[in-house]
Amino acid sequence: MNKIKVFLKRKDVVVSLKRYGIDAMSAMAQGLFCTLLVGTILNTIGSQFNIGFLTASVMEIGGKGMTIGSLAAAMAGPAMAVAIGNALNAPAMVLFTLIPVGYVTNILGGAGGPFAVYAVSLLAAEAGKCVSRETRIDILVTPIVTLLAGVGLAWLIATPIGTAASWVGGIIMWATELHPLLMGVIVSVTVGMALTLPISSAAICAGLGLTGLAGGAALAGCCAQMVGFATMSFRENRWGGIVSQGIGTSMLQMGNIIRNPRIWIAPIITSAVTGPVATCIFRLQMNGAAVNSGMGTCGLCGPIGVWTGWVEPSATALANGAAAITPTVSDYTGLLLVSIVLPAVICPLLALLFRRIGWIRPDDLKL
Repeated sequence: MNKIKVFLKRKDVVVSLKRYGIDAMSAMAQGLFCTLLVGTILNTIGSQFNIGFLTASVMEIGGKGMTIGSLAAAMAGPAMAVAIGNALNAPAMVLFTLIPVGYVTNILGGAGGPFAVYAVSLLAAEAGKCVSRETRIDILVTPIVTLLAGVGLAWLIATPIGTAASWVGGIIMWATELHPLLMGVIVSVTVGMALTLPISSAAICAGLGLTGLAGGAALAGCCAQMVGFATMSFRENRWGGIVSQGIGTSMLQMGNIIRNPRIWIAPIITSAVTGPVATCIFRLQMNGAAVNSGMGTCGLCGPIGVWTGWVEPSATALANGAAAITPTVSDYTGLLLVSIVLPAVICPLLALLFRRIGWIRPDDLKL
């Protein structure tokens, strides 16, 4: 047993919540962002504003014309796998071999592909790391072991994982349609807290394929955390804090939350309010790429995702029964209120009350 521990330490195989649950999942979300999300945005911009080079077919795959955005979206699996391998400090040959592993796994995983890619890439990367530089024919052994382990695992578990993730996501979306008030609170608060915690709400939403009304509730919760923390901490962090938290991430407040958990109460209450507003009053649906549901106002990807879902629903949303719509003034008003206005009003007001009763002390929110 001691020899195994020494070997794993030498190979940098660290079985920990931080390495697997935080670093790897956050990296997976970045891989999704740079491919599926960016590709979706480019396709929508091209089609809506008639931009020729964005709508033109760059090449054909299986007789289907592919735009720049389509090609980017098609590479989501490889990008996620490589990002995960990079988070695990995988050697170069392991990283490069994860490209086909991610591609195959994402296809076999279907709508729940991101979670399948996550699980398979973790195991394949660690297997590759274990054999890397252990033989004189490393240039053959490392990629072969990584590829066989990855594709073998994908064949065995990708479809069941993807199906299970899709099933869970489907249950959440069904329950939100059935009980929009209760589920609006639950989804908004849960996903919003996941966004502020050092885990990836975007990866979770992508893996579950969270679109529709549930996606709208998730968006509301994420925006409540980001805009809420940005505005309630304005006196400490000024405009730099508005940008870094409102367009960057509320995760920056995690250290302050650990020191004083009560500073988190105002954003959580705000998400509990804006979630039902999104689901019950405006029926706000996120039918863009599911990853947008967990992005909040990060780079304005959440609101942009809602817009892309209105005019060009994602494949996941279409599979869940979505259809393109012509947005009305009410739709735009709801999006603006839920994403920005309500969090920017409710959260600072609650924070002001908490400051007066001593729950939030001077500099508790300072970055």
